[in-house]
Amino acid sequence: MEIRWDVFLMIVGASIVTLIPRVLPLVLLSRIQIPEWGMRWLNFVPVAVMAALIGQELLVQDGKLSLGVEVIAALPAFAASVLTRSLLATVIVGMLAMMALRFFW
Repeated sequence: MEIRWDVFLMIVGASIVTLIPRVLPLVLLSRIQIPEWGMRWLNFVPVAVMAALIGQELLVQDGKLSLGVEVIAALPAFAASVLTRSLLATVIVGMLAMMALRFFW
């Protein structure tokens, strides 16, 4: 098997570009002491990112605010997540709700 240098260099370059944004924050943040308010603020970042992703997917269609069947299907999925705290149960309930709404809607 022949290895082409241009493909090899592209793979190495893509690896470096992928690795830098993941490792650099860890290296920098492990050397500094983050104040308590900063740690509390950082705890909200994953929730905010997830809410932004889910909110945009549920509420925006074709660049406009829309309340479609996805919002209705999200309600039982949200209830399942609160009641069971299980990702699998949430996904199954959401999928079943979406299937039922698309079948009857």
